[in-house]
Amino acid sequence: MKTIAALQDLVTAESLNIEPSAAELDAIELEMPLIRAEVALLDAQILTLDRTPTELDERRLRRAGRKVLAARRALTNRTTGLTGGAA
Repeated sequence: MKTIAALQDLVTAESLNIEPSAAELDAIELEMPLIRAEVALLDAQILTLDRTPTELDERRLRRAGRKVLAARRALTNRTTGLTGGAA
Protein backbone atom coordinates (compact mmCIF):
# COMPACT_ATOMS: atom_id res chain seq x y z
CA MET A 1 0.00 0.00 0.00
CA LYS A 2 1.32 3.45 -0.96
CA THR A 3 1.33 6.35 1.47
CA ILE A 4 -0.16 9.56 0.16
CA ALA A 5 1.54 12.70 1.43
CA ALA A 6 1.37 16.37 0.61
CA LEU A 7 4.08 17.58 -1.74
CA GLN A 8 4.14 21.07 -0.27
CA ASP A 9 4.77 22.39 3.19
CA LEU A 10 1.79 23.46 5.25
CA VAL A 11 0.87 27.11 4.91
CA THR A 12 -0.47 28.67 8.07
CA ALA A 13 -0.98 32.22 9.23
CA GLU A 14 1.99 31.86 11.54
CA SER A 15 4.30 30.68 8.77
CA LEU A 16 3.34 33.60 6.54
CA ASN A 17 3.82 36.24 9.23
CA ILE A 18 2.97 39.12 6.88
CA GLU A 19 1.20 42.36 7.56
CA PRO A 20 -0.49 44.58 4.97
CA SER A 21 1.82 47.11 3.45
CA ALA A 22 1.27 50.85 3.75
CA ALA A 23 0.08 50.94 0.12
CA GLU A 24 -2.48 48.19 0.79
CA LEU A 25 -3.75 49.99 3.89
CA ASP A 26 -4.04 53.22 1.87
CA ALA A 27 -6.03 51.39 -0.81
CA ILE A 28 -8.39 49.99 1.82
CA GLU A 29 -8.80 53.44 3.35
CA LEU A 30 -9.58 54.85 -0.09
CA GLU A 31 -12.30 52.22 -0.63
CA MET A 32 -13.78 52.52 2.89
CA PRO A 33 -16.75 54.78 1.91
CA LEU A 34 -17.79 52.21 -0.71
CA ILE A 35 -17.38 49.35 1.75
CA ARG A 36 -19.55 51.14 4.32
CA ALA A 37 -22.21 51.89 1.69
CA GLU A 38 -22.27 48.26 0.56
CA VAL A 39 -22.61 47.08 4.17
CA ALA A 40 -25.55 49.47 4.67
CA LEU A 41 -27.21 48.10 1.51
CA LEU A 42 -26.65 44.55 2.70
CA ASP A 43 -28.18 45.42 6.09
CA ALA A 44 -31.24 46.88 4.36
CA GLN A 45 -31.58 43.76 2.20
CA ILE A 46 -31.23 41.44 5.20
CA LEU A 47 -34.02 43.28 7.01
CA THR A 48 -36.44 42.44 4.20
CA LEU A 49 -35.57 38.75 3.85
CA ASP A 50 -38.19 37.34 6.19
CA ARG A 51 -41.03 39.75 5.59
CA THR A 52 -42.79 41.72 2.91
CA PRO A 53 -40.99 45.04 2.48
CA THR A 54 -42.92 48.04 3.75
CA GLU A 55 -42.79 51.47 2.16
CA LEU A 56 -40.12 52.44 4.68
CA ASP A 57 -38.08 49.34 3.77
CA GLU A 58 -38.32 50.19 0.09
CA ARG A 59 -37.12 53.73 0.76
CA ARG A 60 -34.26 52.38 2.88
CA LEU A 61 -33.25 50.02 0.05
CA ARG A 62 -33.38 52.78 -2.58
CA ARG A 63 -31.41 55.17 -0.38
CA ALA A 64 -28.76 52.53 0.34
CA GLY A 65 -28.54 51.67 -3.36
CA ARG A 66 -28.06 55.31 -4.26
CA LYS A 67 -25.30 55.62 -1.64
CA VAL A 68 -23.50 52.63 -3.16
CA LEU A 69 -23.72 54.13 -6.64
CA ALA A 70 -22.50 57.51 -5.39
CA ALA A 71 -19.59 55.90 -3.53
CA ARG A 72 -18.64 53.85 -6.61
CA ARG A 73 -18.78 56.96 -8.78
CA ALA A 74 -16.65 58.93 -6.31
CA LEU A 75 -14.12 56.10 -6.03
CA THR A 76 -13.93 55.70 -9.80
CA ASN A 77 -13.47 59.42 -10.33
CA ARG A 78 -10.83 59.57 -7.60
CA THR A 79 -8.84 56.60 -8.91
CA THR A 80 -9.13 57.81 -12.52
CA GLY A 81 -7.75 61.17 -11.40
CA LEU A 82 -4.86 59.45 -9.63
CA THR A 83 -3.84 57.36 -12.63
CA GLY A 84 -4.34 60.21 -15.10
CA GLY A 85 -5.91 57.90 -17.68
CA ALA A 86 -9.14 58.30 -19.56
CA ALA A 87 -11.92 55.77 -19.15
